[in-house]
Amino acid sequence: MKVLGIILFLLTAWLVWIIGKPRNIKLIDQEYESRLERVMPDNVVDGNWVTTYTSFEPMFNQMLKDIDSAKHHVHVQFFKFEADATGQRLGDALVSKSGQGVETRLIYDDFCSRSWKWFYNHLGEQGVQTAPFGKINYPFIKPRDYYRNHRKVVVVDGRVAYVGGMNIADRYGQGLSWGCWRDTMIRIEGPAAAALQHSFLADWCYSTGQLIDSKAFFPVVPHVGDYPIQIITSGPIGSGPDIMHYTVDLLNRSTKYVYFESPYFLPPVEVMEAMCNAASRGVDVRLLQPLRGDRGEVTQYASMYNYAHAMSAGVKIGTYQAGFLHSKTIVSDDREAVVTSCNIDPRSYLLCQEVAAIVQHPDYAKEMKAIFLADERQSLYIDPQLWSRRPLANKFKESMSHIIAPLL
Repeated sequence: MKVLGIILFLLTAWLVWIIGKPRNIKLIDQEYESRLERVMPDNVVDGNWVTTYTSFEPMFNQMLKDIDSAKHHVHVQFFKFEADATGQRLGDALVSKSGQGVETRLIYDDFCSRSWKWFYNHLGEQGVQTAPFGKINYPFIKPRDYYRNHRKVVVVDGRVAYVGGMNIADRYGQGLSWGCWRDTMIRIEGPAAAALQHSFLADWCYSTGQLIDSKAFFPVVPHVGDYPIQIITSGPIGSGPDIMHYTVDLLNRSTKYVYFESPYFLPPVEVMEAMCNAASRGVDVRLLQPLRGDRGEVTQYASMYNYAHAMSAGVKIGTYQAGFLHSKTIVSDDREAVVTSCNIDPRSYLLCQEVAAIVQHPDYAKEMKAIFLADERQSLYIDPQLWSRRPLANKFKESMSHIIAPLL
C-alpha cells in the first residue's frame, strides 16, 4: 500500500507539472516574425467574401475544386487528417498538384495524428511536404508536449482560405450511427486570406525551422466583397489566450444577445463570469450543446457540472437532438460573428493552438444568427427547475468529472 501511495503521489505531481499554468513559448523568432510582417500586404481586413458551410460534403467538394485550380501553392493544416476514404481523396488531390509543380504543404498534430504517420510519410514520398507540429519525444513528456495544435486552416494561392471546426475524416460527412455530424466551416475569398497564410507559415516555421517569406505567398488580392474579417490566433506557443480574451470582451460589450455553439462547456472562470454577468444584466445569452458527446460520458458530465451555475444567472442552455454538434461559433447583437476552431474549455483556451475568424458586418451576423436559430429548432432547452432535481448519482458523476476537466 505504501508503494502504491508513493506511485500515486508521483503520478499526481507529474500531472500537475504537465497541465499546470501554461508557459508561453515563442512560436517563431522576432526577426522571423518581422520578416513575415514585411511581406504581408497592407490592410488584410476589408473587402472579403465569406461562404458558410454547415455540412461537410459541400465544403469538401469546393475545397477540392479550389485545390485543383491552384497555380502556386496549397497549404493544409488539420488537427485530425485521417487516412480513410475522405483523407485519401484530399491526399490524392495534394499529390496531384505536387506532380504539377505546385508547392503543397501539410501540417498535422504529432500527438493526435500519430496513428496515421504512415499516411503522411506516403504523401511525403509523393512530393507533398509534411511536418508534424509539436513532435513528442517519448517517454520524456514535458509540459510543452501537452500544447497541441487544434487549428484547421487551408490556404490556396494566398487568395482563398478555409477556417473553422471541421477536420478531415469520413464521419464529418457520413455522421455517426446515432445522428448527423453538425459543424461549421467558412471559405474566405479576399485579402484576409493573407492573415491565415501568416498563421500557417508561422506554424510551419516552428515545426520545420524553415521560414517562408517570399512575396509570392502574399499576393495583393483585390476586394471581392464587403466583409471586414479579423483573424485571431491564440495558444501557449505564441501570443497566449487571445481568443479567450476576445470572448470575454465580446460578452462585456454585448447589449442584446450572444449566441454560442460549442461541443464542450468547460469554461475557465473568466469566461463563465463574463457569460453570467452578461445574462444578469439582461443580455440574452444562449448556448447550444450536443445531447450526446463524442468523448464518452466523462466529458459530457464535466460539461453538465457547469450548467446549474450558468442557468442560475440566466444563461439558456439547449441540447441539440439531431446528432453531434461540433460547431464552434458565436454571434452577437446583429453586429459580429465568430467562426473558430476553439471550444469552450481550458484545453482550447489555454493549452491548444487555435484560430478564429471574426466577421464584423450586420449582414453576416444575421446569417449566422439564422443558422443558430435553425439549430435551435432541433434542440431542447433545459428547464432549470427540472435540472435541479436530477438524480444525486448524476451530480456525483458531474463533480468527479469536473475534477479531471483540465485533462479532457
